[in-house]
Order: sequence, then C-alpha cells, then structure tokens
Amino acid sequence: MDITAIKQARERIQPFIKRTPLEHSLTLSRYLGTNVWVKQELFQKTGSFKVRGAFNKLLSLSAEERKRGVVAISGGNHAQAVAYASSVLDADAVVLMPESTPQNYVEATKNYGATVDLQPTIGAAFAKIKSYEDEGRIFIHPFDDPLVMTGQGTLGLEIMEDLPGVTDMIVSIGGGGFGGGVSTAVKAMNPGVRIWGVETNGADCMSQALGAGHPVELAAITSIAKTLGAPSVSTRTLALAQEHLEEVIVVPDEEAVKALQFILERLKILTEPAASCTLAAALRLRHQFNSNTHLVLIFCGGNLSLADLCKYAGNSQL
Repeated sequence: MDITAIKQARERIQPFIKRTPLEHSLTLSRYLGTNVWVKQELFQKTGSFKVRGAFNKLLSLSAEERKRGVVAISGGNHAQAVAYASSVLDADAVVLMPESTPQNYVEATKNYGATVDLQPTIGAAFAKIKSYEDEGRIFIHPFDDPLVMTGQGTLGLEIMEDLPGVTDMIVSIGGGGFGGGVSTAVKAMNPGVRIWGVETNGADCMSQALGAGHPVELAAITSIAKTLGAPSVSTRTLALAQEHLEEVIVVPDEEAVKALQFILERLKILTEPAASCTLAAALRLRHQFNSNTHLVLIFCGGNLSLADLCKYAGNSQL
C-alpha cells in the first residue's frame, strides 16, 4: 500500500462517496488552547468512513465475483458499508455480526439489503467466515485488506489538500486499517505531521499489541465503543502503527461519553463514542499543542442510537 494506490482508489470510488467537510472549530480551539479542525466523516454515506474501503474492494472485483456474492464481518459500521456498497453495485452480501451488536446497526444493515447472520461472539463470527468462502463468496475483511485500507486512506488525501498546514491529527483505532490507510497518505504528503491514535479501555487491541510487539487477541470487547471492537489487530496494521503513529492513547468510556456530550451540546454534532474519543485523547495530549499547532480531529462515525444516547446520558457509572 502506498500513496499511488490510495490516489487510484480515490479515482475509483469518487462517484460513490462524499467529500466530507473539514471545518475549523472556534469552540474546540478555545477548549484545547490550539487551532482545531474537525473532519466531519460522520456525514459520509452510511454514517462513517467505512464505505470508502467497501466500495474500493467491491469495485476491484470482477462482475463474476460480485455475482457469487460477498461476506463480511462487523459489529457495526463496516456491516452497513458493505451492505450499502453491495446494493449499489448489485452484489449479494451476507454480514456476520456478534449478538451484542446494537440493534440500530443490525436493522440498518438489513435495510441496505444484506443478509445478517448473528453469532454469539465476534470470535465465532470470524470462525464461520470460511464456510461462506467455501460457497464462493469473497470475504471483505473489516481492516486487514490492502484494498479496504487504501480506500480508507482517501480520507487522508482530503485532509492534506484542505489543510496543507496541518501539524497533528488524532485518529480512532479499531483493527488499525483506518489508521494505517490515513497515516500512509498523510505521511507520504508530509512526513512531519504527527499522528496520534486513540482507543477505549476494553477495545484496546492496538495498544496491547504495541506493548507486546505482536498482535494480541482480546478475550472480550467490554467497551461501549463497539465499532472499535476488533478482537485483535493484524501484523500488517501493527507494522503501520509502529511506523507512523506517535502513540496510541487509551481513554475510559467515561471520557469518551463526556466528550460526546460536549460535542453534541457545543458543536451540535452527534458522534458515536468511537469518534468522540478523539476529543478525549486531545484533552490528554493538550500539553503537546500550542498556538502554532493545527490539530485535526477525525469524527469517523455517527451511528449512535437514541436509546444508547439516553443510556449514556443517564448512567453516571459508565
């Protein structure tokens, strides 16, 4: 994966995605004491960045491969992205999802036309993939696929073109494909940009992998940030994190929810915890920033149900 492949991906997927806004936030700039910009990727089709990779993968398949169908695995945003892209490109999609997946994700995936196969855990879902591949379906991995990663990397191109003076960026980490794609694009255009990753406690497989020096499988995903809930990173995404990221900050769910509330009340934007955690990380990193810093927070997704929002707001014990 390199900048050339990411630029090719952009040409391929451009007719099917939005170029989402990158806007300066006076509120967040004053809050953090620096110059803050928000990449509003939660306004992307299906509510997250995931369609970029899904379309790039599907558009790279032959007509015969699409006819055989695809299979994906996801606790949320990748599921909707594959379902939507498959409906647009006339491919039959099956999506394996853990039973803990919020109902709004399940319903949205079905409404986009995919068949949902619920499994007891994310691990069980991964274990069942081979049976669908044996039927002839193409597996669209949620993060460990170069075509998916280069698709996600197109977001990095947009940021660098819209804000050439960016100095710092905070990106959410799940399995690491999004961070790997974005950081590859950004570092190719300006190696001096500092890229910080963020995870939540209980969905921190990248942080643990960086500490161990190899992928570590989590026994369970306990964070409310379900869309960060990869059971482990891959060797490929770990290597990219080691190469490109300054550090991966791990924040508790409570801080992600507090940031979510602040963003909603002050910016009038409803993020999911996997996105609001970028602000929580920025607060922990504020000593790294000054009046000359131009910091981009990537709001990667906004697929939060009203029921979960109310639960977070009413639960002081999160």
